[in-house]
Amino acid sequence: QVRLVESGGGLVQPGGSLRLSCAPSGFLIDYSAIGWFRLAPGKEREGVASFNMRDDSTTYKDSVKGRFTISKDTAKNTIYLQMNALKPEDTAVYYCAVAWYGSHWADFGSWGRGIQVTVSS
Repeated sequence: QVRLVESGGGLVQPGGSLRLSCAPSGFLIDYSAIGWFRLAPGKEREGVASFNMRDDSTTYKDSVKGRFTISKDTAKNTIYLQMNALKPEDTAVYYCAVAWYGSHWADFGSWGRGIQVTVSS
């Protein structure tokens, strides 16, 4: 059974950092793409970053480029999202998801339960 579990969220002040982890079970990440998405109140879910393990390519939403970094640890079968220089507008529930084919935002599914990230002073 495919399952993705997020961890590492919390409350952080503006300018601070958090590292999210996505630990899939039921499959190995090696031949998939893993993406991070977020859902903020009153907004639509949006793709934040993705890692395509098939060609080691990464994709970022423009507003997080230079601040967020997605990385993998295949030995731990885990994907990370390092978030630096956090802003209040980064506040959202963050989800990870898997894409079996392709790596466009619309290709992702099998969502985790999500984890809250709140950026506030």
